[in-house]
Amino acid sequence: MSVLVVTGTGTEVGKTVVTAAVAAAALAAGRSVAVLKPAQTGVAIGEPGDVAEVLRLAGPVTGVELGRFPEPLAPSTAARRAGLAPVRPAEIVRAARELERTHDLVLVEGAGGLLVRLDEEGSTLADVAGLLDAPVLVVAQAGLGTLNVTTLTAEALAARGLRRAGVVIGSWPAAPDLAMRCNLAELPGAAGSALLGALPEGAAALAPADFRRDAANWLAPELSGGWNAADFAAAHGV
Repeated sequence: MSVLVVTGTGTEVGKTVVTAAVAAAALAAGRSVAVLKPAQTGVAIGEPGDVAEVLRLAGPVTGVELGRFPEPLAPSTAARRAGLAPVRPAEIVRAARELERTHDLVLVEGAGGLLVRLDEEGSTLADVAGLLDAPVLVVAQAGLGTLNVTTLTAEALAARGLRRAGVVIGSWPAAPDLAMRCNLAELPGAAGSALLGALPEGAAALAPADFRRDAANWLAPELSGGWNAADFAAAHGV
């Protein structure tokens, strides 16, 4: 794949850190990487956003942000309240294609979940993925409730004929509870695609050099890593 869209089952599921890990693993494999953040919300002008966090953790990737809206709201709402033009799918596609010409991998990181509105017409990241004909990687939580929102995201992807790259657990704790351990076996069925990784809780707090060294150990070969779902389930599941 040359373009990969990264979405979450909701907010605060570890999407940016997973994006950074995928970028770091690809860099370690010798690939050139760009990260495109179409709409950054909840961050003021001049403050570091998600692109800056990916660059801090992953290293020398090309980072592009198309729109920034200061209130922590859905992009469409945040743009309207700020009196700014929203970022539309055609603009995102143009930027991704431009980056694709000079990079082996372009990661398009959405805001929130798959169907969060980008503009007043109701465009979403799903529309962007369709226009790009790009697979979608879903970042999910580990614990109770994740099966429902993961299934809903998978059904939305399937209904639109979009390709599912797989699912990654955004934060796996050192002491998982019963629901988390059971979910290792259940998540692939809920996602309708393979479990492609699990990032340790607190990964973003690692020193960047340690993050880059370990990123490939958290991700499956499909994402340039060496992580194995069966081995992980045998060690942590029920």
